[in-house]
Amino acid sequence: MTDYDVLRVLCAANGGYGNGLGVVRNGSLMPAREDRQEFAAELGFGETVFVDDPERGEIDIHTPTRRLPFAGHPCVGTAWLLDVPELVTPAGTVGVRPDGEFTWIEARPEWAPPLTLRRYATAAEADALPVPPPGERSETGAPDGVRGRIYAWTWEDEATGAAALPLTAELGRALNIRQGMGSRILTAPQPEGWGGGDRRKSDPGTPSRVGAALSPGARERPARRRG
Repeated sequence: MTDYDVLRVLCAANGGYGNGLGVVRNGSLMPAREDRQEFAAELGFGETVFVDDPERGEIDIHTPTRRLPFAGHPCVGTAWLLDVPELVTPAGTVGVRPDGEFTWIEARPEWAPPLTLRRYATAAEADALPVPPPGERSETGAPDGVRGRIYAWTWEDEATGAAALPLTAELGRALNIRQGMGSRILTAPQPEGWGGGDRRKSDPGTPSRVGAALSPGARERPARRRG
């Protein structure tokens, strides 16, 4: 049997909404990549995480169809579940910082999957846009000079983290993103570098920080599959 945890990540303040995530804590029991891919497809979540080393935070992320070097909401959820200071992904080391009801991760915008960023003059102009063709992931935004906010539109899952990284880097400011029906994502650029250690500060690039509210109800009971 393969045990896995089911999380709801990037939730609203009441623990609702968010994006489902499967986490196999003992990934060493399923080392073959093809077996992991089959299991991720069977579970059907947007992403499933296999933990290869829980102490080091080494993880492997799969969608139902492919392996990912990095993904936002899987890293946020797994960081909260494992309670580790960092996660090790094929893309690089992801910083982790718990902050009360929030769990923050620090990652580079270029680790996010390719997407298209476009600016429009008004919210109404962006609101009238058609859904992009299959395979094109888009983020669009329009400034609101009255409230000092940025309105953004996305064609994604209910709540995603990776797409928020390049958007934060492009705008150069902290964002409070309410996505889908009610999910919430907080982001902030990190102009001082990674922080928290000389090794990270010496790395090139400017990471962005993504945070999420994870209430106690965000974690559901483990499920099992007969092996």
